[in-house]
Amino acid sequence: MSASPIDLREIDKRANNVYEAIIVAAKKSRLMNNETREEFKQALETLPKSNQEEDGEDLNNPQQLKLSLTFEKREKPHIQALNKLLDGDIAYRYRVKKENF
Repeated sequence: MSASPIDLREIDKRANNVYEAIIVAAKKSRLMNNETREEFKQALETLPKSNQEEDGEDLNNPQQLKLSLTFEKREKPHIQALNKLLDGDIAYRYRVKKENF
């Protein structure tokens, strides 16, 4: 997988502040990573169990290896989040703090 640079001016077009946009993309990336992790755990539970080591990795199970490789080949969450930001698919807003008088 090759690294491709992203022009910060493209991000700047989608947000008022580049740094805030990167924070938004990072938060979305964490959410996407957690969803992928849960999906992987659920998929792992459907596989038949065999001789597992203490760390849970089953080196002799080709189904688990195939599943792991499938998830590993997916686009990484931070790249997905940045692409969603650049495509305008991420909506965000500022929280408004109410002041008590």
